[in-house]
Amino acid sequence: MTTYGLDAQLQIYRRMLEGKTYDEPLSWETWRERARQTLAPGPWGYLEGAAGAEETMASNRRAFQQRFLRPRMLRNVADRDLSIQLLGVRYPLPFLFAPIGVQSILHPDAEAAPARVAARHGVPFIVSTVSSLSMEQIAHEMGDAPRWFQLYPGKDPAIVDSFVHRAEAAGYGALVVTVDTTMLGWRMSDLRNAYLPFLQGEGIANFRTDPVFQSRLATRPEDDPAAAVEAFLDVYVNPAFTWSDLRRIRNTTRLPMLIKGITHPEDARMALDAGADGVIVSNHGGRQVDGAVATLDALAEIREALGPEPLLLMDSGVRTAADILKAKAVGANAVLIGRPYAYALAAGGAAAIETWLLHLRAELDLEMALAGYPRYTDIGPDFVTNRTAVPKR
Repeated sequence: MTTYGLDAQLQIYRRMLEGKTYDEPLSWETWRERARQTLAPGPWGYLEGAAGAEETMASNRRAFQQRFLRPRMLRNVADRDLSIQLLGVRYPLPFLFAPIGVQSILHPDAEAAPARVAARHGVPFIVSTVSSLSMEQIAHEMGDAPRWFQLYPGKDPAIVDSFVHRAEAAGYGALVVTVDTTMLGWRMSDLRNAYLPFLQGEGIANFRTDPVFQSRLATRPEDDPAAAVEAFLDVYVNPAFTWSDLRRIRNTTRLPMLIKGITHPEDARMALDAGADGVIVSNHGGRQVDGAVATLDALAEIREALGPEPLLLMDSGVRTAADILKAKAVGANAVLIGRPYAYALAAGGAAAIETWLLHLRAELDLEMALAGYPRYTDIGPDFVTNRTAVPKR
């Protein structure tokens, strides 16, 4: 019988009944506030900010709040199963750690902290192109645990190919090509703070350690850090990137490839036609296009257009256990979670991420059981409604 949701609750109750305090945050909002109190204005603005008036980030949350779960009663939920299967591999929980770059600005352990926690729990950790530690260092931290590599397809195809081959050699199980960041969005918090961590040499470890990138420099990156930063800025993003370039990447690797940053059904079809094994419905957490469609709304349209078979993941706006279940009902096979684990990282490193994850797992277990579903994979469209009243029958 599955008991970890109840076990987590009882552990907290017993601790408090024994007269001990329980100071760990129990909500993502509290983790957010601790991160805000911990970080300087520049790093906090970089983590929390979004494009323009930040309407897209707000719409991501609003889309979840405008949908409602429809619990079912008197079902046997004594034994629950939160596991999923993605790309032929079974994972114990229905979420992944989203790629977040430059984690050294949040905590000195940078990506090593979430990588270790994800590895302990069998949750895939998606490593960003602009990580503060190299993909090889992160792989070493994780051992044989599942990990994917997120690729920003920059201007230099040789560097792109080198990254892909390094990811293959370092045991990454899938390639996530992000297509919504061919340039950086208009992020006013960063502009007000005059803060772009790349200018300080943060987040370019994969470039500094890449033999092709190094061959483009007159001296070693450590001998002239400023020149390395300028070379990075020259190749990091590529506004000319097109579907033909995506097909070229598809032909360079045997890794499963997912396309991240899709919100239009036709783009989802084109991604699959280009050889993608799946689509990650995402608006980059609202950081790229202001006033864009919420990812949950886009997910609903894309699932309806493509049918039940294609692999669809989603991120942007996922915060709670209820969000994870709503996303599944709307059409996601699994979700990516980003800012919440970053808040925990900033608040207290690996130990805080561990606590956040255990709380989320417990809440998800209880939420699913109380809603009448013993298995996450049983959840379908009838589990959610966007109506405020139950329709007459």
